[in-house]
Amino acid sequence: MKKCFAIVTALFFTQALKANIRLPNVINNNMVLQQQSAVKLWGWAGPAEKIFVTTSWDNKTDSVIATRDAVWSLSVKTPAAGGPYTITLKGQNTIVLNNVLIGEVWVCSGQSNMEMNDGWGGIPDIKAALPNCANSNIRFFTIPKTTSQYPQDNCGGEWVACDSNTLKVFSAVAYFFGKKLNTDMNVPVGLISTNWGGTPAETWTETGAINNDPELKNAAAKQQPYDWWPYLPGAAFNGMIAPVTNYNIAGAIWYQGEGNTIAPDTYGKLLTTMIGSWRKAWSKELPFYYVQIAPFTYENKFISSVIREQQTKAMTFPNVGMAVITDLVDNVKDIHPKGKRLVGERLANWALAQIYHKDGLLFKSPMYKSMEVQKNKVVISFDNAPNGLMTTGKNITEVYIAGSDKIFVPATAKIDKDKLIVTNSKVPQPVAVRFSFSNAAMGNLFSKEGLPVNPFRTDDWELDRSKE
Repeated sequence: MKKCFAIVTALFFTQALKANIRLPNVINNNMVLQQQSAVKLWGWAGPAEKIFVTTSWDNKTDSVIATRDAVWSLSVKTPAAGGPYTITLKGQNTIVLNNVLIGEVWVCSGQSNMEMNDGWGGIPDIKAALPNCANSNIRFFTIPKTTSQYPQDNCGGEWVACDSNTLKVFSAVAYFFGKKLNTDMNVPVGLISTNWGGTPAETWTETGAINNDPELKNAAAKQQPYDWWPYLPGAAFNGMIAPVTNYNIAGAIWYQGEGNTIAPDTYGKLLTTMIGSWRKAWSKELPFYYVQIAPFTYENKFISSVIREQQTKAMTFPNVGMAVITDLVDNVKDIHPKGKRLVGERLANWALAQIYHKDGLLFKSPMYKSMEVQKNKVVISFDNAPNGLMTTGKNITEVYIAGSDKIFVPATAKIDKDKLIVTNSKVPQPVAVRFSFSNAAMGNLFSKEGLPVNPFRTDDWELDRSKE
C-alpha cells in the first residue's frame, strides 16, 4: 500500500512540474525579427522541461531546457530579409507562430510628439496616407502605458500589419520612418512604439543611472508630479522598455525634450545617459536618432533654446544623429506640430545613410562650425553645407549680433557660398552672433538641399530665464 502511494505521489508531482510553454507578447504571430543576426526567443515553461524550436527558414531544430525558475531562452540565426515564415515550439504543448517576417526592427519612443496618431484630432499627413497605406511588410507593436518599480519581463501589445485601421492608432512619426525604410530598402520593417505624452527623459532611463549621478538626481527632483504621466526615474523604462530588451533590434528613434524644460541645462547629459542605459540593457551599441524639439512659445525665455542647444551637444555621443525641424511648424503656439511625415523621413535618412549605407543622401543639417571677426563683420562657417546655403525669403531672419555690451540686435546677414556674413552698423565691434536662438524662432536659412540650419549661438553668456 505504501509503495502504491509513493508511486501515485511521484506521478502527481511529475505531472505538476509540467506546464505549458508561454511566450512574452512581443514573441508572437505577425512579428518581425531582425535579419541576419542572432535573435533571442524566450519564455516560460515547467522547470527542467525540454523545449524544441523549429524555424521554417532553415528547417533547423534547436532545443533548450527550462531552468528551475521555469524560464527558458535560446538564440536562433535569421537569414536575409524575407518571409513569411513559421516558428514551431514543442514541449508539454505546441505553439506555432505564423506569418513571421525577417527584416529591420526599430524601437520608436518619446513623449507626445512621437505618440501622436490620427486619433489626436487628425494629422494631415496620415489622412493623405490612409487610402493606400495597407502594407503587410510593415508591422506595428504598441506597448500600452505601464510603469513599474522594477524591470519587467513582459508587456501588453500585439503585432499587427499596417492598414487603414491600425495606422489610425499608431505613431505617425514612427510610421513615416518605417515606410521610408521599407520603400527605399524593400525589406519588411517592424516598429515597436513605446511612448507616453508629457514624460521627462528620467522616467525612460534606468533608475540607477539617474540616482547614482548627483547632478542628474538633483535635476530629476525638480520634476513636478502631474495626474497624466509618471515622473520618477526608471518608471517607464521598467514597464515599457525593459520587457523588450531581449528582442533584437536595429536601433531606436526618439522624440522628446519638452518634458525636461524645468531643468534644461542638464538635458544633454541626461539624454546621453539614457542612451547609454538602453545600450547596456540591449547589450549592443544601438544606433540612436532623435528629433530636436520644435519652436514653441514657452513662458520662460530661452527654455527650449537651451534644450535644443543641449540636444546639439549630445551629438558628440557615438552613433547618434539629430533631425532638425525648425521649418516644420504650422503654429508656434501649438506644442504638437501637425506635420509628421518629414520628421519621420528625416530620421529615416539618418538610418539609411549611417546604418544601411545608402549613397547620395544629404541628411545632416548645417551646423555652426566657427566664427571670425573681420573689422565690423562676423563670418560664420558651417559644417554639412557642401553645396552652400540658401534662404527662402528676401532677407535672412532670426540673426542677431552683439558687441561687448552683450546686447543683441537684429543683424543683416548675407550668404557667401557656405558662409554667412553678419553685420549691423550700430555694432562696429561685434563679438557674438545668434541664429534662431529663442523659444519660437523659425529661421529661414537652409542648406542648398533644403535642410534647415541648426539654431546656434557663438557665445556662452548667461541667459535671461525670466518670463517673456
